[in-house]
Amino acid sequence: MDNKILGLHHITAIAGNAQENLNFYTQVLGLRLVKKTVNFDDPGTYHFYYGNEEGAPGTILTFFPWQGIPKGRTGAGMATEIAYSVPEKSLEFWKERLNRYQVETGDIVERFGEQYLPFTDPDGLNLSLIVPKAADSRKGYTTPAIAQNVATKGFYNTTLTLNRLEPTAKILTDIFGYQQTEQEGNRYRFVTNAVNEANIIDILLDESAKPGYNAGGTNHHIAFRVKDDQVQMNFREKILSAGHQITPKIDRDYFYSLYFREPGGVLFEIATDNPGFTVDEPLAELGTALKLPKQYEPSRSEIEKVLPVLK
Repeated sequence: MDNKILGLHHITAIAGNAQENLNFYTQVLGLRLVKKTVNFDDPGTYHFYYGNEEGAPGTILTFFPWQGIPKGRTGAGMATEIAYSVPEKSLEFWKERLNRYQVETGDIVERFGEQYLPFTDPDGLNLSLIVPKAADSRKGYTTPAIAQNVATKGFYNTTLTLNRLEPTAKILTDIFGYQQTEQEGNRYRFVTNAVNEANIIDILLDESAKPGYNAGGTNHHIAFRVKDDQVQMNFREKILSAGHQITPKIDRDYFYSLYFREPGGVLFEIATDNPGFTVDEPLAELGTALKLPKQYEPSRSEIEKVLPVLK
């Protein structure tokens, strides 16, 4: 298992208003803000990380909230849906709760024999809550309003919308170790047995889909998980050997990253478990202070003046 892709590590999306994004994910969905930092390439923009209590891989949804960014468009060449695993018999609770907060939801429907509830966040990002057929052993993060018997447990899967199936499927199966397990219409399911949760990628095949436009309310990239940077570099060699371009290893403070664009156009990342989110904050204080990449620490006062004030 140590030398395999261990399912999803995190998913990163784009938002508009930082306060609105923070309120929705912490107050409505009940996720924990586990890290408040800034975009490595644009330190005047926040980078929020939401997850479970410790920010475990497979639970982390991150956002770049760019104030005033136009609304994007989902389409071919991007991840177009993020699904969270929730406990059995919790979907009615979530539908009522989301509607109470005036969140647009769809009907509770079935996919691959599993119930799911689709909805969108304030920027229009496509999300869903799924009751998995196999029990999810992860402990959800609870709040006074969201008890353990309904709390989200982390990612269930993500969906990629693509014009062609085979080139991306080949990355998932031949390099990442996934297997195609099911098909329902034009939806193809790929699963890795290296882990039991956050281990599913769906491909929605739509040959006529127009390319997506990456802006507010769309996914920026999806990150796959590996144990450490030694395993990560082994995968880098595999990807290079298969004829794909990939970045050098990049230190993201809380994990190491490699990026490459798979043949269908989706930006893939390979991210490590090490060193984790407690490297600069104790567990009890995760997300409470603004943490800056070390190269920006000398400019803290200037950066804090530019960032939106959060309540």
